[in-house]
Amino acid sequence: MSTTIFSHPLITHKISVLRNTDTTCKEFRELVEEIAMLMGYESLRDLPLEDVEIDTPICHATVKMLAGKKLAIVPILRAGLGMVNGLLALVPAARVGHIGLYRDHETLEPHEYYCKLPDDVENRLVILLDPMLATGGSASAAINFIKQRGCKHIKLMSVIAAPEGIARLEKDHPDVEIYCGCLDEKLNEIGYIVPGLGDAGDRIFGTK
Repeated sequence: MSTTIFSHPLITHKISVLRNTDTTCKEFRELVEEIAMLMGYESLRDLPLEDVEIDTPICHATVKMLAGKKLAIVPILRAGLGMVNGLLALVPAARVGHIGLYRDHETLEPHEYYCKLPDDVENRLVILLDPMLATGGSASAAINFIKQRGCKHIKLMSVIAAPEGIARLEKDHPDVEIYCGCLDEKLNEIGYIVPGLGDAGDRIFGTK
């Protein structure tokens, strides 16, 4: 498994602003999108290129363009929705699927209530989005759903992760690449990341 924890100062700064209880819903939503774009720029640096013939205003030229690698952006509902536009700004032609999960507050185990993926997802690189990688249960379950549809190349992007979540995915899905904006200290007794930023979904959508 490849796990990347970003140290870029812009990502670090924006995550620090996210943590602040004084950050408004509008600011929080915008920051999550910006962080996703910055993380996407780095996590997609291995996309293949190919030579393409074009005409510039000056001459005929051979240039490099993406080699037709198909992408699917799949947010885990609902908080993952906040990261989608940041990725689409980089790759507008990507398809978007959705996986709906909720976590039992007593057992902390995930339960699926919705899953809609592109018909050809098995031929795509899937970028799974979830701002918080806490216990790792939801992300692991979502990856299972994607793999059940034949997909073999998956990357997970999370803004903040706990060591417990990283360890869970290393055990369950050693073939999945993980990209995190920050690795926090631990989980508390109710499964929230410490110091964390609270409930990402509530802060993105202004609910409680």
